[in-house]
Amino acid sequence: MSWKRGVLSALAALICLLLFRTWRVGDPLDVDPIELPEAPTVSANLAAAHLSQALRIRTIATRPGDPHPGSEGPWLEMHRWLEETYPLMHQELEKELVDDYTLLYTWHGSDASLLPLMLMAHQDVVPVNPGTEGDWDAPPYSGDILEGFIYGRGALDDKGSLVGIAEAIEALVASGFDPRRTIYVLFGHDEEIVQDTGAGQAVELLRSRNVRLEMVLDEGGGVVTPPPLGAGKGMAAIGVVEKGWISLQLTAVDAGGHSSTPPRNTGTVRIARAVAALDKRQMPAAIGDPGLEPTIASVGRELPLLARIAVGNLWLFGPVLERFGSMNSFGNAQLRTTTAPTMLSGSTKENVLPQRATAVINFRIHPSNTSQDVIDHVRGIIEPIGGIELEVFGEVFEPTPVSPLDSYGYRVLHSVAADMTQGGLVTQVLVAGTTDSRHTFSLTDNVYRFMPSIGSAEDGAGVHGTNERIAVSSLHEMSERYAQIVLAMDQPQGE
Repeated sequence: MSWKRGVLSALAALICLLLFRTWRVGDPLDVDPIELPEAPTVSANLAAAHLSQALRIRTIATRPGDPHPGSEGPWLEMHRWLEETYPLMHQELEKELVDDYTLLYTWHGSDASLLPLMLMAHQDVVPVNPGTEGDWDAPPYSGDILEGFIYGRGALDDKGSLVGIAEAIEALVASGFDPRRTIYVLFGHDEEIVQDTGAGQAVELLRSRNVRLEMVLDEGGGVVTPPPLGAGKGMAAIGVVEKGWISLQLTAVDAGGHSSTPPRNTGTVRIARAVAALDKRQMPAAIGDPGLEPTIASVGRELPLLARIAVGNLWLFGPVLERFGSMNSFGNAQLRTTTAPTMLSGSTKENVLPQRATAVINFRIHPSNTSQDVIDHVRGIIEPIGGIELEVFGEVFEPTPVSPLDSYGYRVLHSVAADMTQGGLVTQVLVAGTTDSRHTFSLTDNVYRFMPSIGSAEDGAGVHGTNERIAVSSLHEMSERYAQIVLAMDQPQGE
């Protein structure tokens, strides 16, 4: 009977361990809230009208070097529009042009001992896929306002933020606010191209002037409602780390010829086999990665008991959570380096065998991986297929460092987010997209990605897709919250 007692003792110990770790996963993160100042009033209708105007300016970036000579008109129009629409901002702040089209504004503070704040957004937008224009509820470059929403490419990514920041600055100047802390406003012109130009050159300019920053705030997370977890007004997600980026081109070379007498295993077939194999054999999940611990801890507090047991005991239930989390695109992107075939090419005619078939695969690199890990993963999959060349396509960016959760800037953002959710969940997330803020780590460790706006998951699906839109009420709140963040960062306790 002693073996039974041993089994029962081991089982009891296991249950105690599971429950203890479950209890610990609910521990609140130690974020000391601050008292938020009252922001100046922004007109919701006027802000909506301004965003509507900005969305009609087609600053569409499609290839490296945009805008090319002869296509710079929309960017120049955007600059003129900003000057005409926000005269107080342009009177009070010093404006510089960097790399011809990126805008860097400086609002000089009165206390040089305080490190500056930087607010970021970008002017450019991605194109609308040809043939999908009719799928929109409003023309994609119309800026139409329908049933409380402003429609148009860039409404969320990222002219909504740009207008929100400009509205905030205009309102602050009008209110007589005189900053103690210098404020930089950086509006990059080519964020969607993913290069080191534009905002990257502006950062290098500041670095050459020995500028150090207290905090950088760029696009990224926001407040989602209805909340997927917990109660309150919504769930706020503050981006504290950003995925890297690498695109790889696969090329298969053949003799070509007439399609009436095709050989077996053509280059097109080999490329198709490689793309299918890469889709099937994804890079491994990193559910135990330390970078995910803050998110797991905060989300865990809102989960039912059984789910909390699993989250608190990844050593045992990790594979189950990995499978469950990988079932939707957002969860999968949080867990691993993602694989996205984006560009396929072959013959230019249906009855001609291509002499060169290619596929470009875009990978968003999880912080647990490096670009070399991605290359090794792809090479290991395509080598057995044979006859495929591999090369890097475009720029490569490694994942960013994880920004600290104990900075004053993070306390400000956490307090604003908590106020917006009215008792909901505030968590930290891995930003799957690529932002201009990745350039700024030479200026500060405190880089965060948070748009202080409220939207639904359905609205978020419009980014780079169909029916991109933002609610008038959301733009209004975002504008006033940006002003509130500036005021909060300027308070004496921020020293």
